[in-house]
Amino acid sequence: MRFDPARLMGNVVALESLLAAQTLWHAGRSAIAPADSESTGHAALDRLLPQGGWPRGALTELLLPADGVGEIELLMPTLARLTRAGNEVVLIAPPYLAYAPAWQAGGVELAHLHLVEAAPRDALWAFEQCLRSGACAAVIGWPATADGRALRRLQVAADSGDCLGFALRDRRHALNASPAALRLEYMREKGGMAGAWHVRKCRGGHPPAQAFAWTGS
Repeated sequence: MRFDPARLMGNVVALESLLAAQTLWHAGRSAIAPADSESTGHAALDRLLPQGGWPRGALTELLLPADGVGEIELLMPTLARLTRAGNEVVLIAPPYLAYAPAWQAGGVELAHLHLVEAAPRDALWAFEQCLRSGACAAVIGWPATADGRALRRLQVAADSGDCLGFALRDRRHALNASPAALRLEYMREKGGMAGAWHVRKCRGGHPPAQAFAWTGS
């Protein structure tokens, strides 16, 4: 059963209300993740990343061959842990209708998951403001048309707000330089649906040669 869009996240909030809260983030931390990172929830991926998890106060790019290759599933353990700890997670203008039961089944507390609906130009602004606000633990956006300057603003905003920023983009952008602290590219195996996440850039070390095998969606 699909919920009415106005009730999808339990609490769909106006951007202004979220920013006005100015709630500081004190997220629960995994024992294996250093202070400047947040565990991905996937032990094998944590071992690959120099910081032992998603870099905090930074932008992470997920480069995709198509939507729906398991990118949200990859993030779900982190988002579930953050929301269960009472921290706010924001989706900025997702391209598809968010299906609340699936998020709930993944362990996400819907009361702390928020959806911001915006036109593409406004979505980039909203993405930056939420990252910068200090009110959000993690912000996920789909900045399809963002150039290098826009990405730098997002990276700086994530640093200012001590926030996990995730930019989900087409893999064609992998050829372009990016200020993001971490870039993962999903590549399918030939002739199959399974694939792997390849680390294309990571702060704190050289990208590992090994990929993170993925059997998600």
